[in-house]
Amino acid sequence: MKQFSISSIALVVSSTLFLSACGVSQHEASTSTVDLSTGSTLDSATGSPKETPQHALIDTTQLVSKEERSSGLIDSRIDYLVEQEADVVAGAASPHVSTVGVSVSPSVMRQMAEKKSVRSKAKMGMSFLSPQHVQSQYLPQSANVDRENYKAIESNPVHLTLNNPVSTFSIDVDTGGYSNVRRFINGGRLPQHNAVRVEELVNYFNYDYPQPDTSDIPFLITTEVAPSPWNVDSHLLHIGIKGYDIDRSALPNANLVFLVDVSGSMNSPQKIGLLKQSLKLITQKMRAEDRISIVVYAGASGVVLEGKSGNDKSEIMREIDQFQAGGSTNGAAGITLAYQLAQTHFIKGGINRVLLATDVDFNVGTVNFESLIDMVENRRQSGISLTTLGFGQGNYNDHLMEQLADKGNGNYAYIDTLQEARKVLVEEMSSTLHTIAKDVKIQVEFNPDVVQEYRLIGYENRALNREDFNNDKIDAGEVGAGHSVTALYEVTFVGGAGNRVDPLRYGAHEKKSLKGDGTDELAFVKLRYKQPDQNDSQLMTQPVMKSTIRSEFNDASDRFKFSAAVAGFGQILSGGKFTQDFTLKNVETIGLSAKGKDSWGYRSEFVNLVRLAEAINPQG
Repeated sequence: MKQFSISSIALVVSSTLFLSACGVSQHEASTSTVDLSTGSTLDSATGSPKETPQHALIDTTQLVSKEERSSGLIDSRIDYLVEQEADVVAGAASPHVSTVGVSVSPSVMRQMAEKKSVRSKAKMGMSFLSPQHVQSQYLPQSANVDRENYKAIESNPVHLTLNNPVSTFSIDVDTGGYSNVRRFINGGRLPQHNAVRVEELVNYFNYDYPQPDTSDIPFLITTEVAPSPWNVDSHLLHIGIKGYDIDRSALPNANLVFLVDVSGSMNSPQKIGLLKQSLKLITQKMRAEDRISIVVYAGASGVVLEGKSGNDKSEIMREIDQFQAGGSTNGAAGITLAYQLAQTHFIKGGINRVLLATDVDFNVGTVNFESLIDMVENRRQSGISLTTLGFGQGNYNDHLMEQLADKGNGNYAYIDTLQEARKVLVEEMSSTLHTIAKDVKIQVEFNPDVVQEYRLIGYENRALNREDFNNDKIDAGEVGAGHSVTALYEVTFVGGAGNRVDPLRYGAHEKKSLKGDGTDELAFVKLRYKQPDQNDSQLMTQPVMKSTIRSEFNDASDRFKFSAAVAGFGQILSGGKFTQDFTLKNVETIGLSAKGKDSWGYRSEFVNLVRLAEAINPQG
C-alpha cells in the first residue's frame, strides 16, 4: 500500500481555492506534476520537464481578500499553506513524498521555509497545558458554537402503564455528551438543550456495581427503588448493569488504526495539539503483539504507518509529532482507507478497531452524512469496530460522531482535556477497545397493579419497538469489558398522588395484571445480548420486588443518590420539563453528600461543574 508523509498529505488543498489563487486551469492542474527534488514541472503524459508559466507559481497573498489583508485578519489558511509547503521543501528528498498536481518554484518554496522559521520562533512560547492545569485549558466559548450540529431531543413522555406497560431501548455506553457539556460550562455558558443527552451524563460515572465472575454470563443486574428528589409524589427505579471485566494484560491482541483529521479546521492547540497528546497516551500502553497503523486525511488521505508493532513506540510517536493541520476535509476518503488497512492487518479473535479523531468538519468528498453512516454500517459486518474521538468547537458535529460510533459498533467520546483522554484511552482502555457483548437491549415491563405511570429518563434516540427486543436482526449497542450501564425510570404508584395522565373513562373494563403471581413485583427487567462472535441472542431476567422500595431518599445508596443528582442536572440543562422546582443548588447538595469513594475525583469535579453552572445561571 502506498505511503505518504504528513507534509505531502497536508499540502493538498481544495481545487477551487487553489486554482482561483494560482490562475491554473482544471486541465493544467490535472495534467501537471512537480518534481520536488528539482522544482521542475513534469508533463504527466511524457514525464519530461516542461516550462512552468509564471502565473502558476503560488502567491499566498491571493488566498485572502483585500479587506482581510488590510485589517490584518490573515486567515489560518495562509498559516497551514505556508507551513505545509515549507515542510515539503524540507522533505523533498523523502521517498514517501508524492507529487502534487500543481507546479511550485524552488524560490517560492525557500521563501515559505523562511516564513515558517520566523513563525516557528514566534510560537516557541506556546506549550500544551499539563493535566494538572486542566481548568486553564478552557477558553471562553465563541459564537461559533451556535453552528455546531446536535440532533433535536424531545424528552421521553409519561406512559400510563395500563395502556403501555413495556419500555424497550438499546443500551448506550457513550460518554461524549458529558465531556461536551463540561466544555460548554467551563467555557462560560450553558449548553444548548439538544447537546444534553442525560443518559450519557449518568453513564459517565462508575457506580461500583457487583461484577459477574465469568464471561459465560457477562452481566449482573442491580436494581434499587427510592423516592425521587425532585417530585415528592414519584419514585425512581434505578437499573444498573455491570459487564465482565478483563485485565489489560489479558486483552486479545489489538489491530488499531488511528484515523487522524489533519485538515485546516483542526489548526488549534485544543484540536491537533490535544489530539497528538491523546494518541501518545494510548501508544505508550501498546504491547509488542499489538499493531498500530496511522491514516491521515485532509483534502486527500494517505497511510503514514502500517502495521507497526506496539514496541515501536518511538517511531509511532515521532510520526504523531509530525501531524500538522492544513487543507479541506474529505472524511469519507479517510474512513474508507482506514477500514481497508484494518482489514489488511485483521487479527482473528483479536481487537480490530478504527479510532477516528476529528472535529467532524467534513466539507469535501462524501458530505451526505446519511451515505457516510451507511458506509460505516456496512463495514461493521467485517468485524471491525469504530471508536470516534471528538475534538474542538465551532463547526463540531456531535450528532454525526455519535451516529458513526453507533452504526460502527463502537463508542463515542469527546476529548476536551488531556485528563479526559487519559480516562478514555488509558484508565478505561479495556472497555473502550474490547467488546464483550453486542446488540445489547433492555426491556422493562411494569406491573399495572403497582405502577400507575412511568417515564424513561434519557435514551431518547435509543428507543426500540417492543417487538424489536426479540428480533436478532435489530442492531443495538455494544458493551466493552468492565463497562456499566445505568438507566433511571421515574414512576408513580397506583393510588398515589401526582399522576400526570388521566386514566381512561372506560378503563375499568380492561384487564390489569395477566398473572396473579406477579402482585409482589413492581417491574420485570429483561436483558438481551449476543456474544461478540455469535448471531443468536441470549436472555437474562430479574424481577424488581415491591419489598425493596426504600421509604426515604436519604436511605438510598450513594450510587442511587449520585445518579439521581446527575440525572436531575441533565434534565435541568435540557429544559427541566419534569423536574419542577428542583434547582442546581439541590443537585449540588445531593452530589456532595453522595460522592462516596471518589478515587479519580470525577464526582468532585461534577459538583464543581454544577457550582459553575449555577454561577453562570443563578436562576437555574
